This record gives sequence, structure tokens and C-alpha cells, in this order.
Amino acid sequence: MVAEDEPGPIAAADVGPSLWWLFLIFGACWLIFALIVFRFDYTTVNSISILFGAVCISAAVVEFFSVAAVAGWWRLLHVLLGLAFLVVGIVAFIHPGNTFEALAAVFAFFLLLHGVYDIGVAIVARELELWWVGLVTGVIQILLAFWATGDFGHKAILLVIWVGASALLAGIRQIVFAFQLRGMSKHGPPQFA
Repeated sequence: MVAEDEPGPIAAADVGPSLWWLFLIFGACWLIFALIVFRFDYTTVNSISILFGAVCISAAVVEFFSVAAVAGWWRLLHVLLGLAFLVVGIVAFIHPGNTFEALAAVFAFFLLLHGVYDIGVAIVARELELWWVGLVTGVIQILLAFWATGDFGHKAILLVIWVGASALLAGIRQIVFAFQLRGMSKHGPPQFA
């Protein structure tokens, strides 16, 4: 059991479980964004960089909102992750003309950081019913990160796929998190071993 002064990764903060619907909306927005990304053909580095910057800024906003739903040192992790995404997003907006290799490296960093975080949360939160979704999305993000660092033949379409896949995984993760929070509001927070 977790001591009362050491809350688990998804502890019931005073306002957290009541905001479950907000994360459901975030997840739906991510899925719509992924659909838009996969639908349109982006062929320039500038448009892909701006698209990636929008994904990073959106991820930062979600992480900052997540602070209200967690307690303890998990709040600090969400703030740090949000700040990292914010910085990467701003860099993508400031230097949209970077080469594909530089953009792929920045995107690989984003995927690696987010994938490691998702796996860590999934392992710690094994008591939750859908903990494995975070594990699977984290592994996929890490695999995409290593793929992004490889030689991809300078094709813009692969960067679009990476951005779309990242948005799709973020949407799935946010929807699962929303229903976990909803369950906490009905049954109370899970007890972590």
C-alpha cells in the first residue's frame, strides 16, 4: 500500500476526477488532428515544421492541464514534460526552414521522451484496468523515435506519418486517461502496491 503522504501516479486530487470530461475532449481533438494530418499532403519542410510545432504546443497544454489530475511528484513530472514540449514546439516555429534531418531529430526526441514517460507511468500504474494501453503506446513511440533518427530518404511523407501517428497515440492515451479519471470519481482512487 502507498502511504497517505505518498500518492500514486494518478491520485485523486480535489479537482482531478471531476475533470475527466476535459481529457475526453483533448483525446477527441487529438484524433481529429490526426485525421486532418493523414488527410492532407504536406510537401514542404516549413509546413511540416509548423505542424510539428502545433503538436508539441498542444502536448504541452495537455501536460499542464494534467497537473490538476495528479498529486505528489507526478505533478513535477507533468510540468517538466510540458515545459520540454513547449520548448521543442517553439523551436519548431522559430526555425521552420530546418532540414528534414534536424526536424526528424527533434521529433525523435519528442517521441522518445513521451514514450519513456508513458511506459514509466504504465508500469507504476499496473493496478489500473487499462494500464497496458500506456505501455503499448509508449513502446510504439520509442520505436517511431528510433525510426525517425534513421535515414528515411528525405521524404516529407514520413514526417507527416510520424506526426499523425503521434497525434493518434496521444488521442488514445487521453481518452483512456479520461475514463480512468471517471472511474476514480465513482469508486475512489486505486490503491497502489
